[in-house]
Amino acid sequence: MTSTPDPATTPVAPRASAWNLPNALTVLRMLLVPLFLWLLLSESGESEPHRWWAAVVFGVASLTDWLDGDLARRRQLVTNFGKIADPIADKALMGSALIGLSILGELPWWVTVVILIRELGITALRFWVIRRGVIAASKGGKIKTTLQAIGLLLLILPLTGLLHSLGLWVMYAAVVVTVVTGVDYVMQALRLRRDTAER
Repeated sequence: MTSTPDPATTPVAPRASAWNLPNALTVLRMLLVPLFLWLLLSESGESEPHRWWAAVVFGVASLTDWLDGDLARRRQLVTNFGKIADPIADKALMGSALIGLSILGELPWWVTVVILIRELGITALRFWVIRRGVIAASKGGKIKTTLQAIGLLLLILPLTGLLHSLGLWVMYAAVVVTVVTGVDYVMQALRLRRDTAER
């Protein structure tokens, strides 16, 4: 016969401190956004050196996006700060790249508008259902993020011809996945609210 553990004596896992490596990477990503925008949009931003450096900064910032989440999950360092700051940092980086490239005429404005509306809408949707549950990131959402990062990086680089066109086509594919996953998130949110309302 197995004994039921006494809650009073069962050790509770300590809550992760906000001062950890994943959160530091998130803050670093936030700090890199203005530097990236300056390199991309400065008066000499159209010169190849500035565009290459803008691409390097964007690449490093995008890498921190993958690292901070992976480290937080593997080392059990998920914190309330990270849950809030991480998506803000992601959207600040992607949003600045989208708007900056559209200002430079490298990316059609309709692409930027569609993606930003989707991102802001899903963020609002997450807050709408936050008391009822969490909408987990889907595989489609990860594919969307990857396509956006690759497409934006190709457009940030001072490339011409086929490679520049490839960047545009990757962004067009990203728009399709962005819209499809956005609809999926809306359906998830509606089901979540309906299921919790029936309980």
